[in-house]
Amino acid sequence: MEDWAEIRRLHKSEGMAIKAISRMLGISRNAVRRALAVDLPPRYVRPATGSLVDSVEPAIRELLQASPTMPSTVIAERIGWEHGLTVLKDRVRELRPYYLPPDPASRTEYDPGWEPQIALLSAGPPGRRDQAGRRRRRPP
Repeated sequence: MEDWAEIRRLHKSEGMAIKAISRMLGISRNAVRRALAVDLPPRYVRPATGSLVDSVEPAIRELLQASPTMPSTVIAERIGWEHGLTVLKDRVRELRPYYLPPDPASRTEYDPGWEPQIALLSAGPPGRRDQAGRRRRRPP
């Protein structure tokens, strides 16, 4: 990353030639050309490998659809899981909310603390107020 930034600075700002930059930094001329050709800094990207749970996810979804509160250990037994439970539990934790029925007591549209917070923020600091709600000036 630092080399990329230094190469671009030397070439764009200082006007140094590619050959001079390669000698100064001790890297090949082709590496300098590659650094100048891209606009974004280089970064390491690892290809996604997948997970052991991907192959059994349809079975997990079927079990959760039948019984959304089924424990992960029971799911592991029913699908014949022979690997570590942490990976399976993490995936079940991700999938379970999609199969649980909505809680009728949950408040989805109203945040009870939001209205008073807005009122306090708009009113300003506490102080003396007249009947119309305006702040009174202190006598000098």
